[in-house]
Amino acid sequence: MGDERRVRLIAGPTASGKSALALRLSRDLDGVIVNADSMQLYRDLRVLTARPSPEEEAQAPHRLYGVADAADVWSVGRWLRAATEVLAEIQAQGRTAIVVGGTGLYFRALTRGLAEVPPVPPAVRTQIAALYDRLGEDAFRARLTEVDPEAAARISPGDRQRLARALEVHAATGRALSDWQAGGTPLLSPDAYEAVVVEPSRDELYRRCDARLDAMVAAGALDEVRALVARGLDPALPAMKAVGLRELAATVRGELSLADAVEAAKRETRRYAKRQLTWFRNQTPEWPRVEPG
Repeated sequence: MGDERRVRLIAGPTASGKSALALRLSRDLDGVIVNADSMQLYRDLRVLTARPSPEEEAQAPHRLYGVADAADVWSVGRWLRAATEVLAEIQAQGRTAIVVGGTGLYFRALTRGLAEVPPVPPAVRTQIAALYDRLGEDAFRARLTEVDPEAAARISPGDRQRLARALEVHAATGRALSDWQAGGTPLLSPDAYEAVVVEPSRDELYRRCDARLDAMVAAGALDEVRALVARGLDPALPAMKAVGLRELAATVRGELSLADAVEAAKRETRRYAKRQLTWFRNQTPEWPRVEPG
C-alpha cells in the first residue's frame, strides 16, 4: 500500500470490522492506532462503545482511547487538536499512524480542514431554543434541512443540542455549519495518507450490529450504564448520547425489560450504522471500499 510511513485511515460504520483491520495493519507496519470515534474517547463507555479490549490494546500502541470523562465535552476541533499532536509524535518516532473510527467529521477535519466557527450571540441561542420548543423536533429539522441539509441528515434523532447548534450557526453567520466544518487547511494533504472504508453488505452489517449488542450485554454493559446513570449527568452531554445507552438506562431504572431494551438498542444501532454508511458514501466516494476480514 505505498509508503509505509504514510498515515493510514480506516473508516466505516459501527461493527463493520475496522478495529480488527487496524490491528492487522499495525502488526504489518509497526503502527500506532489512533482513535477517530467520538464515543470511544470516553473512559466510562469501554463496553458500550466496543472500545478495544485490554488484550487488543496490548498488541499495539493505542492513542486517544478512553481519554475523557463522561462529564467532559469533546468537539471536532478538540479532537483535531489532540490528533495533530499525536500524529506528530508518531511521525517523530518513525512509525505509521493508523487512524480508525466511525466519526465521519473527524476524517473530514483531517483531510479537508476545520474552520473556526464564530461565537453565536446569546440572543440568537435563546431565539433558536424558543423556535425548537414551538416547532418540535420534526418541524425544526425540516427548517434546518432548508439551510443545512447535510447537518439535518447527519444529526441523530433526539439530539436537540446539535440540531439547535446547526441552526444557531446559520442564523448568526448566514452560512451553514457544514460549510464552516468543511473549511480551513487540512492537517493531511492528499499525498500524505491512504484511506479505505470498511463496508460490509447491509445484511452482514446488521447481523454484526445485533451480535455486538448481545456481546456487550454479556460483557457487562448494564453495569457500565448503571454506573453512568448513578452519576446523574446532564443528558445533553455527548457521552450520554452513546448508541444503546438510553435504552439500557431505561432497564436500569426499571422502565423497560432487558429483552425489550436490547431489541430497541439493536434497532437504534442498525439505524446509526445505516446513517454512517450513507455519510461515507456521500462524503468519501473516492476512498476504496474493503470487505471486513
